Amino acid sequence: MYSNLRWVASFQVILPMQASHPPNIKKKKSVQNYATRIVHTLQKEPNQAYTIQQLCTVLKVKIKSDKAKVKKVLLDLLQEGMIKKISKGRYLHPTAPIYITGRVDYVHTEYAYIVAPSQPKDVLVRQNNLLSALDNDLVKVCLLPTRGRRRPEGVVVEIIERNTIIGRVTVAGKQPQAIVEQKRMTYTVLLEKEPNLILQKNDKVVITLTSMLNRQGTGKVVQHLGQAGLHEVEMHAIMAEFGLKDTFPENVLESTQNIPLVITEEEITQRRDLRHIPTFTIDPADAKDFDDALSYQPLANGRHQVGIHIADVSHYVLPESLLDKEAYARNTSVYLVDRCIPMLPELLSNVVCSLRPNEPKLTLSAIFELDATGKIYDTWLGETIIYSDKRFSYEEAQAAIERQSGDFYQALTLLNHLAQQLRTKRSEKGAINFETRSLSFELDATGKPLQVMPKVRTDAHRLIEEFMLLANQAVATHVAKLKQKQEKEGPTFIYRTHDDPDPDKLHTFFLFVNQLGYKINSTNKPVYKAMHELEQMIQGKQEEHIIQALAIRSMAKALYTTKPDPHFALAFTHYTHFTSPIRRYSDLLAHRLLKKYLKGERIYDNASYEQKCQYAVERESLAVHAERASIKYKQVEFIQNLKEETLEGIISGLTEWNIYIEILSNGCEGMVRLADLTDDVYVFEADSFQVVGQRSKKCYRLGDIVKVKVKSCDLDKRHINFWLC
Repeated sequence: MYSNLRWVASFQVILPMQASHPPNIKKKKSVQNYATRIVHTLQKEPNQAYTIQQLCTVLKVKIKSDKAKVKKVLLDLLQEGMIKKISKGRYLHPTAPIYITGRVDYVHTEYAYIVAPSQPKDVLVRQNNLLSALDNDLVKVCLLPTRGRRRPEGVVVEIIERNTIIGRVTVAGKQPQAIVEQKRMTYTVLLEKEPNLILQKNDKVVITLTSMLNRQGTGKVVQHLGQAGLHEVEMHAIMAEFGLKDTFPENVLESTQNIPLVITEEEITQRRDLRHIPTFTIDPADAKDFDDALSYQPLANGRHQVGIHIADVSHYVLPESLLDKEAYARNTSVYLVDRCIPMLPELLSNVVCSLRPNEPKLTLSAIFELDATGKIYDTWLGETIIYSDKRFSYEEAQAAIERQSGDFYQALTLLNHLAQQLRTKRSEKGAINFETRSLSFELDATGKPLQVMPKVRTDAHRLIEEFMLLANQAVATHVAKLKQKQEKEGPTFIYRTHDDPDPDKLHTFFLFVNQLGYKINSTNKPVYKAMHELEQMIQGKQEEHIIQALAIRSMAKALYTTKPDPHFALAFTHYTHFTSPIRRYSDLLAHRLLKKYLKGERIYDNASYEQKCQYAVERESLAVHAERASIKYKQVEFIQNLKEETLEGIISGLTEWNIYIEILSNGCEGMVRLADLTDDVYVFEADSFQVVGQRSKKCYRLGDIVKVKVKSCDLDKRHINFWLC
């Protein structure tokens, strides 16, 4: 009665869940409220037993008919195991409550999911159990008994932090109102009148809610952004939506003035001096925060010495300093379409720590001796000083490799060869090399998108990626080996782990690719071999990146943890994030710990570092969602100018209600509602991964190429709707 679950096909993906029916939420509100409040009452005092009369008193129930309803609710809760009955007609919570903290993620008007780093699956919470929590609010949830359900379910017991909401003013004047559009939920907010605040229709505002009831809220304007549709207004709206700040507190900026800009001779003598070795960086053309550099020199024995040098941010950002606390709070740099919101102030991220050319820089290095096959003979880790001779963009490095000319082209060519050897070795050990597709935008002076293009990955990108993987693995392996035989746990460290994929999800994924014509027997071989076989079969096909994306989504999420568990997709026994301390706090922590271990010190503090890991996962997820929001907004802004054109796209997702289509030329994605297909009644068949017309038997499958026209664009919701041609 209170435990029915519903399958929702995740956006673009038909793989992860099993089909069933929508939640049966038909009970009267009074009954729902009784159930919720009874569970809340017993959860708050798990050791206190209540009689029916005591519960009626708590519920303020006096009418005889309402008392009968309470008794009926108690029976239902008993049957479902949500409460238990003890002697003398008293009721008790069945177990000690388990509480989690997570953020609300709305997917339906009648229920929501809570995304919590501590939970492998999102937690379903019904609307009547949400305590008026809204999208992206930080909430405390009490998990309910599972009772054999596929997905965990819970009850919000506290709204820890209201998410900042963005509204568009629909009524100005004496009683201004704003409309708030969050995914599938739209509601209005009455705005408190401020004497010095002049609002105009279509202004975007940042609102703090003061109350919320039945999709009607009241709130206070905390920031007036300006007219909707303007580039700066929309980017700042996204930043406000995700709680991102592009400025730093004054006291943090003042503290950076004490950072030494000159490297002392005393500091140099304590490090390995590599300034004489040819060194360079390879980064995006518009980058300024250069985390990593590569050096190369041939050895007399015919082997190669490759140095991976990472900015020594930990030398400048000291634990518990104002700068450190601000960096921890941000935890990661965030890259919107047109800007970087840095983890560290510009003086550090773009000047002091950045490995700029023709400047000596402090680094933490991993230096390898390899032969031409990529076999590693020696590894050295330690504190260094380097001098970068050149700054390459990816395009410049690729041109040098292809043309066999220009600065350092011989070193680049050899490094590219070694990277390819390392990649081959990883694949042979079980690494899965599927790549996600990303987009680049060309904007005019006002921020309007002129062009949207899929980014092209080249050997230069893979070269850098491979050596960063090598350094990350070497550092993690070094620390993991410090564990003594008699120790239950080794020294504390921040690992990046990736669990084995769920067998059911993989089975569903391979059923899907078989439907597309890629016949792969995945039952009698390791997962990576089946994936490698698929990788070869789809190479160069139009549906290649769609299948790659679905393959990635059929796997577990990579996480930060103090547990030295393997990384499945990379086929590494131990792995960490070490190579980007300017833009990731997890890497900064890895640097600090590694430095101590290289000096013979030991730290055993898994409990507090595990909390840091969970926070890093939360902030990583927030950054990804913010970046996607800016991309989606610019996609909608771009595509709305193509309403007269017929566009060719590929079907990238299917659900019960929609067909998702990605435009081939620009990667913009929108949807066709099944209700808009008027030539037949179309039904989503989950078992066969297709949408089928009930009379004509016409089918639409993932990977099909179709022609569409733009039906409508909604910039507030960042949605694109298409017509099928």
